Amino acid sequence: MKKIIKNGTIVTATDTYQAELLIEDGKIAQIGTNLSAIGAEIVDAKGCLVFPGGIDPHTHLDMPFGGTITKDDFESGTIAAAFGGTTSIIDFCLTNKGEPLKDAIQTWHGKSKDKAVIDYGFHLMIGEINDKVLNELPQVINEEGITSFKVFMAYKNVLQADDETLFRTLVTAKEHGGLVMVHAENGDVIDYLTKKALEEGKTEPIYHALTRPQELEGEATGRAARLTGLANSQLYVVHVSCSDAVEQIAEARSKGFNVWGETCPQYLVLDQSYLEKPNFEGAKYVWSPPLREKWNQEVLWNALKNGTLQTFGSDQCSFDFKGQKELGRNDFTKIPNGGPIIEDRLTILFSEGVKKGRISLNQFVDLTSTRVAKLFGLFPKKGTIAIGSDADLVIFDPNVERVISAETHHMAVDYNAFEGMKVTGEPVSVLVRGDYVIRDKQFVGKPGSGQYLKREKYSLNTLLNQNETLSI
Repeated sequence: MKKIIKNGTIVTATDTYQAELLIEDGKIAQIGTNLSAIGAEIVDAKGCLVFPGGIDPHTHLDMPFGGTITKDDFESGTIAAAFGGTTSIIDFCLTNKGEPLKDAIQTWHGKSKDKAVIDYGFHLMIGEINDKVLNELPQVINEEGITSFKVFMAYKNVLQADDETLFRTLVTAKEHGGLVMVHAENGDVIDYLTKKALEEGKTEPIYHALTRPQELEGEATGRAARLTGLANSQLYVVHVSCSDAVEQIAEARSKGFNVWGETCPQYLVLDQSYLEKPNFEGAKYVWSPPLREKWNQEVLWNALKNGTLQTFGSDQCSFDFKGQKELGRNDFTKIPNGGPIIEDRLTILFSEGVKKGRISLNQFVDLTSTRVAKLFGLFPKKGTIAIGSDADLVIFDPNVERVISAETHHMAVDYNAFEGMKVTGEPVSVLVRGDYVIRDKQFVGKPGSGQYLKREKYSLNTLLNQNETLSI
C-alpha cells in the first residue's frame, strides 16, 4: 500500500529538513511538499524525527557458545531489534575447521528461514586458510553476497586463528573485494592469565575482566592494523572498548591504512565495576572484550565524535542469567560471553549522545545506519533516505522519557544489561520496505517477512563519497 509520511523532520547523515515522503512498492518514490497519491495512507509524523532504519552490523542470534545457545533467535532477536529502530542486521555465521564454508552458510540460512521480521545478512567466520577455503571464498562473495569475513584473535583452542590465517585472509579480501573483521584481543596471553587466575582460586566474574586487560586489546588491534597496512587491504575492528585500541586505530588511519572501528552501547555507559556486583550478579555483564574502567568512556565518545570510530553495533549475544550465565558460578571461564543489547542500541546513542551534545543528530544517523551500509555493501539501497532507496524508516519521538527494564523489553532473555537506566527518545513506528513492523509501539510484523541481503563488494569510493543520493 502506498504511504505518505507528513509533518516529520527528515534526518540523514548529511541533512536535516522538513519534507514529505511518498512510499510506493517498498521504496521511497518521492520527497517533497504537498505530495499526493490516489489511495495512499497518510502517516502523521508530527513532532517526530524520520530517519533511515538502523543497521546493526554485529549480532549473534541462535549461536552456540560455551555449551549453550544464545537465548534470542532470529524471531525474538529481530522483533526486539525492530522495537529498537533497527531494520537490518548482519549476523555472524560460525564455521567449523575442515568443513566446507557453504555448509556453515546453509546452517545459518536454516536458522533464519521463516523467522526474521527485518532484513538480514551474514558475516562469515574464517578459522583457517587453506586451498579449499581460498577456492570457496570467491563463490561465497559472488553467489551468496557475503562480503565480510571475521577472524578471531581470541578464544584460544576454540575460535582463535593464527597470524598467518589473518594475513592471508587480508590478502584474499583485497583481491576479491571483501572486508576483514577482527575480534582483537591477544588470546595467547589471555589464556595464560586465565589459567593463572584459576590456579590461584580466583573464580568470580570480575576476573573475566582482570584476565583480559585492555593492553591486550590494544596490542591485538595494532598487530591487525599493521598486517592490514602490509597487505594493503581493509580492516574493520569490532566492539572497540578502550583507549588502547582507539589509539592504535587512530595511528593506523593517520598512516593512510584502511582501518575502521566499531563500538557498542555497553562500553559507553557501563564499566568494569558492574562485574563486581554481589551474589554472582556480575555474571550478567560478562562479555568480551570486557567492560573497562570508566575513564575509557570519554575516549570512546570522543572517538565517535571525531571519526576515529565510524559505526555503532550491539554485539547482541544474549544468555539468561538463570540456567545459562549460572554455568560459571564456580568458574568465570564457564560463564557464557555476551549480553542482550540489540533493542536499546539506538535509544542509548540518541539519549546519551545526541541529547547530551556529544554527537550531532546527523552523526547519529551515520553511526547507526549510513556508514554501516557503505562499509558492508548495502548503500544506497539501505542506510539513507533517497528516491529509490528501500523505505526502511523509523518514526522516532525525540522527547519521550522512559526507563529501560527487562519487564518491558522484547528480548527473550531474563534480564536487561541497562536495567533502570533513564533515557530520552523511542521509536514510535518502524517500516521495512514500506511495511509496518512496529506501528504505534505495537508489533504488527510477520515472522519470515525479513529478506536475506546479498551484499555488494567493499568499495572505498562509496565510503569516501558523501553524496547521499547515489544512483540506485
